[in-house]
Amino acid sequence: MLERRATCDAGAAGGTMTSQRLHDQIRFILEIDKLKGVLRRSYLVDETRRENSAEHSWHVAVMAVVLAEHANEPVDVGRVVRMLLVHDIVEVDAGDTFVYDTAGADAKPELERRAAERLFGLLPGEQGDELRSLWEEFESARTPDALFAAALDRLMPVLHNVHTRGRSWHEHGITADMVIGRNSRMADGSRELWDYARGRIEEAVESGHLLPAPHSQKGS
Repeated sequence: MLERRATCDAGAAGGTMTSQRLHDQIRFILEIDKLKGVLRRSYLVDETRRENSAEHSWHVAVMAVVLAEHANEPVDVGRVVRMLLVHDIVEVDAGDTFVYDTAGADAKPELERRAAERLFGLLPGEQGDELRSLWEEFESARTPDALFAAALDRLMPVLHNVHTRGRSWHEHGITADMVIGRNSRMADGSRELWDYARGRIEEAVESGHLLPAPHSQKGS
């Protein structure tokens, strides 16, 4: 695909080159419109419906702007925002994998790799490479920017469940140990946000909005 573009651009007049680049960019923009149709398990705070992945991406991107001061290390807010805006684009092809679905998690890396190759490949070469690099950085979760982005990505579903009385947790039989096990790595990006989330999880158990860990149930 990149070779085809290079050939077209090399032999084209200036206006045609711009038109091809714009064509590819618009094609990508229209393709990711499909993300609005990918439903997640979390319910909106008003509980009228489940949120979609495009809404989730927007929400966590705004969280990055508002909550950046709580990152463990200084972060480039602009990079974190861009990372979060593209981190779920692969779900256009791969769909949303429920975080507690261990079987689905096994197939997820390859499905998302192929999706990233196709979707970011729709863009002009260097632009697609840049956005795919941000996606890969998020997936690797090693840099301060990626660790903070991942913390926000984990925090939002907890907040949704806390404010919908654990609706999604109850629907899928999720217990406190599962929520803590999934979300404790939030502390790698922000210890303060994890402390906050942990407190809300404990309150959810106390109020009956989240099932306690199995060993806690046996001992009660």
